[in-house]
Amino acid sequence: MSDIREVNYTVGEFLKSVLNAKEVKIIKVIQKSGGWETEAEVYEESSFIKALGLPTRVMDRNLYTVVLDQNLGIESYARKERVEQEE
Repeated sequence: MSDIREVNYTVGEFLKSVLNAKEVKIIKVIQKSGGWETEAEVYEESSFIKALGLPTRVMDRNLYTVVLDQNLGIESYARKERVEQEE
């Protein structure tokens, strides 16, 4: 059975490679029967600014859910619709 450190590393490396992200912060890890469910915070180039062709370093904060099996194989990943603002 894998431990949380291995899960964090696997998810971080996966999202960096798939999203071409420089930094990934794992903010939630839950062990479920048969695997793991994680949530990660990723800062990506603003797709809106990029579409306009403007040179800027504006980053969007996006949250992703990643589900892994017990052998740390990625089963699914998805961007969450909204990032709720913290007050």
